[in-house]
Amino acid sequence: MLNIPNILTLLRIALIPVFVVMYFWPSANRELLITGIFVLAAITDWLDGYIARKMNAVSALGAFLDPVADKLIVSTALVLLVSDLSTLGRVFHPIPFAIATCIIIGREIVISALREWMAELGERGAVAVGPIGKIKTVFQMVAISLLLYAKPIMGLPIFIIGEIAFYIAAILTLWSMWVYLRAAKSFLREKS
Repeated sequence: MLNIPNILTLLRIALIPVFVVMYFWPSANRELLITGIFVLAAITDWLDGYIARKMNAVSALGAFLDPVADKLIVSTALVLLVSDLSTLGRVFHPIPFAIATCIIIGREIVISALREWMAELGERGAVAVGPIGKIKTVFQMVAISLLLYAKPIMGLPIFIIGEIAFYIAAILTLWSMWVYLRAAKSFLREKS
């Protein structure tokens, strides 16, 4: 069923190839463009959920597509950023940055599999998004936006601030994964 929230989610998915092309586009405003696209995707993520709840327009298609769209745009941005680390030399230590990226992408895979398995058991609500997951998402989106822009603003080292926020997001990622796994622990023991 196509409603406004689902259209916003599909827009977020459609922005991914545009984001990738603009990432490699040789333009003087490249950082501003790619950051703008990513921020637009992040805003549509919040907006589609808000509208779906407000208009009572929650649908099975939206419940499936929304988390997929989020994971696709975040994973795409992280892969592109990691691919630039060795050539740009922006990061003080590229290995921790790459490890944090693997933690974030790996957590998304683990939690997606956990949610699918819990849904098969009829217990999807046991691993619903909690406050730590929401805080993690905010840190992650802000960090990635800052890392994409990368240029100093009024003397502030935006990339370094983004990198610090990114490591905080990675820590919150592990914490939120632990919360989800702990919530599912009794079901995991029962079925094994």
